[in-house]
Amino acid sequence: MSISTWDEIRTAYHVARMGTVSGAAEQLGVHHATVIRHIDSLENRLGVKLFQRHARGYSSTEAGRDLLQVAQATDDQFEQLVSRIKGRGDEVSGELVVTSLAALSTKLTGTLVRFQEHYPDLIIRYLTGEEVLRLEYGEAHVAVRAGNKPDNPDNVVQPFLTQCVALYASEGYIARHGQPTSIDEMHGHTFVSLDDFGSRAPFFRWLVEKVEPEQIVFRATDNRVIRDAVLNDVGIGFLSVWEAERLPGLVKIFEPRPEWTAPLWLVTHVDLHRTTKVQAFLSFLKEEAKSW
Repeated sequence: MSISTWDEIRTAYHVARMGTVSGAAEQLGVHHATVIRHIDSLENRLGVKLFQRHARGYSSTEAGRDLLQVAQATDDQFEQLVSRIKGRGDEVSGELVVTSLAALSTKLTGTLVRFQEHYPDLIIRYLTGEEVLRLEYGEAHVAVRAGNKPDNPDNVVQPFLTQCVALYASEGYIARHGQPTSIDEMHGHTFVSLDDFGSRAPFFRWLVEKVEPEQIVFRATDNRVIRDAVLNDVGIGFLSVWEAERLPGLVKIFEPRPEWTAPLWLVTHVDLHRTTKVQAFLSFLKEEAKSW
């Protein structure tokens, strides 16, 4: 396959992803006329229509979906290769991409800032959220994950710390509803929690066993929203001790319990684990975590 053909296939892939010529052009950094020319050339070369044109944009035909499935795999592999190449070398420079749950940002953000001070040529990308980024495709260099030990054979997994959580309520909530002093007194109180009843988070499983479903009156998929709901007097909720200790106006209802905790893991891809940049950050992070 020639370079020009791959350029056309890659263009078609981005049109399929974005659904419009303008969206693909922006992603690729080219003029929209170039996108149209690539699509027309590729369709003429293959003798089939890859897209149906309509008022809202482009949608893939059956032939287009077949081709673009291969294009996506190829594009993913190329991005993986680029990420690995960037991660190699003896200098701590370029990008360092770290991912974790948002609840860990209280500690990790400061650590990343201090690490960057040691290596001013480094660009930090800190990606938080519930989505599990694929290290095998170069989406992150280092992941801090919670729960069961990750089992991808292509990853290097190291035990890190234990994340402690506790039940908190706002001073405003307690002023109106009182403060339970034991588990038995939780009846009649309202709670804020995760919206995913399939979650394996140990504190969430404990909560759904201890309170009635109708007591969980506010549910969210993001821990930051849960935090904000607790701060706004909605109800009692689980928060990271690291985060809650920095927030005024919160009252710890019960101390952390072993059955609420989740282990944290440091995860890196085997191809990047030994690079200077990743090893430097892992060593720095472990040293800083001793004071957490």
